[in-house]
Amino acid sequence: MTPFDINHALRPALRSVRGYQAIDTPEEVASRYGIASDAIVKLDGNENPYGPSPLAQKALAGQYPVHRYPDPVQRRLRRALATYLDLPFECIVAGAGADEIIDLVFRIFVDSGDRVVIASPSFGMYAFGAQLAGAELIDIPRKNDWSLDVGALATACKDARVVFLPSPNNPTGGLLPPAAYEPLFTSGAIVGVDEAYIEFAGNHETGAPTLASKAITDEVPLIVLRTFSKWAGLAGLRVGYGIMSPGLASTFIHCKQPYGVNIAAEIAALASLEDAAILNERACIIAGERNRLAHELRSGGWLEPTPSEANFLLCRVTSGDGAALHAALAQRGIFVRIFDHERLRDYVRISIGTPQDSDRLLEALTQARSEIEATSNEGGLS
Repeated sequence: MTPFDINHALRPALRSVRGYQAIDTPEEVASRYGIASDAIVKLDGNENPYGPSPLAQKALAGQYPVHRYPDPVQRRLRRALATYLDLPFECIVAGAGADEIIDLVFRIFVDSGDRVVIASPSFGMYAFGAQLAGAELIDIPRKNDWSLDVGALATACKDARVVFLPSPNNPTGGLLPPAAYEPLFTSGAIVGVDEAYIEFAGNHETGAPTLASKAITDEVPLIVLRTFSKWAGLAGLRVGYGIMSPGLASTFIHCKQPYGVNIAAEIAALASLEDAAILNERACIIAGERNRLAHELRSGGWLEPTPSEANFLLCRVTSGDGAALHAALAQRGIFVRIFDHERLRDYVRISIGTPQDSDRLLEALTQARSEIEATSNEGGLS
């Protein structure tokens, strides 16, 4: 009997696929470093430090029919989102996080050999999805200041099936400028604009610079992605949504798995929309803390934050590298994000926590800098 060969049984596109670089749970990182889980400062996942809103907490503690399947066409959630966004119900599709909407784009529109365009560094789920689909990934790297190469991007999209661009971008934090997306709408590619962090951008006068209103016409092949993970503090419940034309939305509803958004996630999302005023206020607090932390880091002269409109800061370590700083902070119970990307070796990404979290980070950075520089000096003498 011939032994079963798993690798041979895989689709060819999956035989060399690299897994998505996910973060570990608080319990895992605390155990790894011998630190009590309630003593760590977790700034590696872009999570909301304030958690769900009061109404969402109350809804989750109540009675809801977990023995029943959810509505396969998501009527209550889509209607509530339509009211909140002042957009047509027919233009919204919810999913198990924005990741499910991203996955649906690949499953519905991308075939083996099709071209998928990204602009790195960017959210890793787009490249991961392209690998799973067996697509050809076309990367138009960002410039040294992390801005887009608009001309090269537009040219690449003319022969592509889909292009994914976050606004604000993860991990750099910058918004997508109008000059970048307008040429893409006539390129023939489906344009996925990921607005996972949009609630932390803009100001009270102008509001967040969203593309949602452009997505609801059949004339523009645009899908705008949103999530309850960041703004609403529901990362663990996995609920997000896409804004798109009625034709696209109908196709998504027809092709998706029927029960992507579970009952608990739905009731928490509905309650969050009722509590939007509190969540928007918290988003402003987080944005303010982001600006304060960026100022403090620049003043310290060791970390150089990139301008950000999200709930995180990408920071260049001016002496040393990201991995060394990550390790030194982890020993002190502070966890930030590093990336396996050639252009990000000297960087860390710091999620915005509470003011107390920032103060602990700043204190730990002072200690870590002394430790790293002392080690570097010792190495130079030997």
